[in-house]
Amino acid sequence: MTESKGGVVIPFILVTLIWSSTWIVIRDQLGNVPASWSVCYRFLVAGVAMTIFARVRGISLKIGGRGLVFAGLLGVAQFVLNFNFVYRAEHYLTSGVVAVVYAMLLIPNSIMSFLFFRQPVGRGFIAGSVVAVTGIALMLAHEYHAASVRPDMVLLGAALAVAGLMSASAANVMQGMEIARRLPMVAVLAWAMLIGAGIDALFAWVTTGPPVIEARLGYLFGIAWLGLAGSVVTFPLYFRLIQRIGAGRAAYTSVLIPVIAMLISTAVEGYRWTALAGLGALLAIAGMVVALRTKTA
Repeated sequence: MTESKGGVVIPFILVTLIWSSTWIVIRDQLGNVPASWSVCYRFLVAGVAMTIFARVRGISLKIGGRGLVFAGLLGVAQFVLNFNFVYRAEHYLTSGVVAVVYAMLLIPNSIMSFLFFRQPVGRGFIAGSVVAVTGIALMLAHEYHAASVRPDMVLLGAALAVAGLMSASAANVMQGMEIARRLPMVAVLAWAMLIGAGIDALFAWVTTGPPVIEARLGYLFGIAWLGLAGSVVTFPLYFRLIQRIGAGRAAYTSVLIPVIAMLISTAVEGYRWTALAGLGALLAIAGMVVALRTKTA
């Protein structure tokens, strides 16, 4: 990354390490509290904290009508659809496998960037993407045969993960729009998180009933970690990376995150490796590296 001297490397490392840990924390959130309420609490904490941060830094939250519409759309894509899909996907798939599916983020990122901003996509990128998708398919095949849930539930988990992936990609590519570059990032994210939390609450109440929360210390710590470190710290850094180096290159994080997440899943969830799963992981990572090296050359 030639832009590393411009403040890219440290944000890149922080985003990678923190987001690698969030997958297993999300897994712990699943249980007594409906997923949508957990998503709501996460982004309510994040939105309030981001608002306080903006005030402390003297950043105005007045972003105008168009800015609020943009923040609302961003909130729906990133903080409603994406995370409701992710939390539900982890009901059926191990956290590390969901993280590996999300390693494909650069594929829809790059395709949408081409469609909307005419950023080029080369043959090497396509070839690497095919290899990566093949690897992820092998890992899902392993889950299909080895998972403790019914095989059709594994397919449902995969579909939910892909739906979340597409929602996250839409939010990522939105950062390339002119309005995103013009508005203060912190203010946009504060509004997006608060709007997203409000919609999450409405959806949760309609589909599961009144608010439910678990008094367990681990659950409360998880909400704080996901809301503060996993959202307030990382999203501004990541979206700034997108604006500085593009959505495709910022997706390098999605190559490293699943490696670390799979190691955590192995240690904590007892993920059982087989030759099929190992080959799939190697192909997924190798394909992502090839695709990104080609695209960013």
